[in-house]
Amino acid sequence: MATFNRQQVRAALDGISGILITPFDASGNIEPARMQPIIDDAIDAGIHVLVANGNTSEYYSLRWQESQAMVSAAAEQIRGRVPLLAGVGRSIEEACDLAVASRAAGADALMIHQPPDPFVSPRGVLAYVRRIEEAAQGLPLVLYLRNEVIGMETIEALCSIASVVGVKWASPTPLLLADAIARTRHLDVAWVGGLAEAWAPPFYAVGARGFTSGLINVAPKRSAAIHAALDTGDYTLANQLIDQMLPFEQLRAEENNGANVTVVKTALQLLGNDCGTTRPPSAWPMNPQSLDRLKQLLSAWQ
Repeated sequence: MATFNRQQVRAALDGISGILITPFDASGNIEPARMQPIIDDAIDAGIHVLVANGNTSEYYSLRWQESQAMVSAAAEQIRGRVPLLAGVGRSIEEACDLAVASRAAGADALMIHQPPDPFVSPRGVLAYVRRIEEAAQGLPLVLYLRNEVIGMETIEALCSIASVVGVKWASPTPLLLADAIARTRHLDVAWVGGLAEAWAPPFYAVGARGFTSGLINVAPKRSAAIHAALDTGDYTLANQLIDQMLPFEQLRAEENNGANVTVVKTALQLLGNDCGTTRPPSAWPMNPQSLDRLKQLLSAWQ
């Protein structure tokens, strides 16, 4: 059963949502035990929410049974110390099945991935979220929007769904985000910067709070320091801290963003916590020039 109630999940979303990687063994099978030190370090650093089956988790490369196993493992390893947000998505039937399994595993809320179907209608997205809400049986829902093509009226309607407590805005469009926030000001919805630390300042400037982070797998204290600076309105310090970690995000953005998880897992290997490779279509391994830059960056962080 969930440990945190709706109000507690809503409050935690104003902090850092740390997206956990999915560890693999040498044969390419999931090995959840390797996630424990990452979770412990993140919680010790003050990360507010942990997310299983997000994009940094390689959600779209996982079998259904693997997704279910990773939610269960995350719940066991977190042990109720912070809220667990479980990603669901893909086909509506799979999303609903995983919603049921995530609730049974002890997830505190669900993050609904934006439907990847090539034929997505605005009213179809509403139906998609409502079906998942029914399957979730009262769990809070967080919408994950990677673009706003469904339109502002649909976004406002989605935020009006009873179980929705937050939106992760992963589009580099702060002015549109400001419009979305204005339209939903009468609702108690958390607006979370979904493009990690580098985009947090402009999103904060228009009213979002909190941000997602893959950096927490490698250097959670750096992410926590950025959040602390933004939380006190110290944009100068926040931008200085972001400049220090920006090369990490620039490496992740290489190869059409295909190195996103590659860099995180390679960094973990270099730091002594081998969590395996990434699965195609992710890039693996890092190219030699980028690997050298990553080694230099990690050395500078010590």
